[in-house]
Amino acid sequence: MYKRIFAVAALIAAITVVGFYAFKSLMPDPEEKTSGPLYATAKVIRGDISVGVETSGPLNPSSGGGIIVPYSMDGQGPASYIIQEVFVKEGDEVKAGQLLVRLRAPNIQGEIESLEQQLKAAKESLADKVGLEPEEVYRLNPAEGITLKAPVDGRVIGLTLKEGAELKQGEIVARIVDDSKFKVVAKLNPGEYEIAKNFTKAFLRFYQFEGVIEGRIMDLNDEPVPEPALSTSQGDGEEPLYQYVYYMTIEGDNPGLVMPEMSVYIGVAPENVRKADEPGVLWLKFPSKVEGYSVEEAITSNVEARVTKVYVKNRNKVKKGDPIISLAGSDVRELLEEELEKIMELEDKLRRLYSQLELLEIRAPMDGIVADINAQPGRTVQMGEWLGSVYNVENMQLWSQVDDVDVLLVKQGSPVKVTVDAVPGKTFEGKVLHVATMGKDMSGITRFEVLISVKGSSELRPGMQAKAYIEAGSAKNVLLVPIEAVFEEDGQPSVEVLQPDGTTKVVRVELGLMNDRYAEIKSGLEEGQLVVTGSSADVLPGQKIKTNEILPESGQQGSGQGQGGSENTGQKGN
Repeated sequence: MYKRIFAVAALIAAITVVGFYAFKSLMPDPEEKTSGPLYATAKVIRGDISVGVETSGPLNPSSGGGIIVPYSMDGQGPASYIIQEVFVKEGDEVKAGQLLVRLRAPNIQGEIESLEQQLKAAKESLADKVGLEPEEVYRLNPAEGITLKAPVDGRVIGLTLKEGAELKQGEIVARIVDDSKFKVVAKLNPGEYEIAKNFTKAFLRFYQFEGVIEGRIMDLNDEPVPEPALSTSQGDGEEPLYQYVYYMTIEGDNPGLVMPEMSVYIGVAPENVRKADEPGVLWLKFPSKVEGYSVEEAITSNVEARVTKVYVKNRNKVKKGDPIISLAGSDVRELLEEELEKIMELEDKLRRLYSQLELLEIRAPMDGIVADINAQPGRTVQMGEWLGSVYNVENMQLWSQVDDVDVLLVKQGSPVKVTVDAVPGKTFEGKVLHVATMGKDMSGITRFEVLISVKGSSELRPGMQAKAYIEAGSAKNVLLVPIEAVFEEDGQPSVEVLQPDGTTKVVRVELGLMNDRYAEIKSGLEEGQLVVTGSSADVLPGQKIKTNEILPESGQQGSGQGQGGSENTGQKGN
């Protein structure tokens, strides 16, 4: 009986002791009741703050072009080509217009060469008819007829035509001669040839005037020509005999008296002979005649026509290109029109063939990188066939998604900083091109598509995963407080300011930009004030704070871009 009573009493005593100590641990000491709560604080500082949205997505080229076998819009040209040479491979960087592939079409080059020869002949033929250079036929007016012009500088010889005279095709109109020099062809018998074959000087004595003209031997044919002796002797009435003669060409300066067909007696001599009466002069047996002038060009009419104008008189001096006579007539106009039309047709055919030659080269459509190319030398390809593609990495695009909260911060035109894990340490500039106005449900979360343009480089490749930081706003040299110091009271943003006497005061503030660490204060606070970021009053009433380690220690506060924050601890005084 007593044992049971003692056991109950011992149990009650134990419960009482445990309860007492539990009560003591839950209730603060009287000393703590009078000391008040401890505060964690931070100074209101000036700094910079930026707000943005982070997202990610794959990179894609914003533009690209095809490597295509060229084709003609009018359907001209061969339907197929042969690949002759390939100059690039996949991954090569190329410039717009760079030669990528050369093709071959064997028939085109042969056609071009044939047409070029035909065009040259047609121009020369027309130019010869009108007395122009081949390059000048384009300015010819068929209605004006033909104007025959002097082919060289010289004197007009043999011009007898009058205005209104009829000309036949092939008829010689006149000759233009340079009469400052004349030409004589002399004959030498074999004995004379052996003596004179190394001579260089000639003396010419004319029957029509006194004196001797000195000339030079320009040529001596070393192959004898058989001629009837009658043509080389003064006798007649005898049976003609044949003998060999050698032809010598002599040129002399014309004092103004020498004319074609004049008879001349010729002596030849070595270079050291100075006068015609010296013993070293060999006077040739056969007399000769002046054949003509050294420079002589005939003006011939290549059409049947009527002379409409004569510009010069016989023996007038003219310059190359000076008009001599003009011809007209329906035949002339029709002839000129036909030949001009033929020239135009040939040129048109050549232009088409030249344009087809351009189709033999496949060039890069843009600056970029060869994504793929399917071209091997010897392969036959068709007009318009796709051989590969080129993409541009200088301007790329990034498709990403943001949630319905962040989309309000993303604006078209907002700057973007893009990083790629494959290119460490490098940041690429970008810009928001488009923000979707309607969200899409993605596994129960509303997402909005955002298109970002990226200024890339040759290091980037389509399909690379990129991270983007979309700048939603920034401010410099503004008042900042830690985000944990801000709370809402009666629907208004507020902070607690620690007073000098250790008490706190709730102050309403006007907020600006906010990120995950700091808030911009537009009004309500001053730089240097202490705002409460935490308090021991937030601890459970029964938890004893033996040290201040439970509260944040003071540190240095930096910018609102995540550079840390300075916080001070304060304690309410008695």
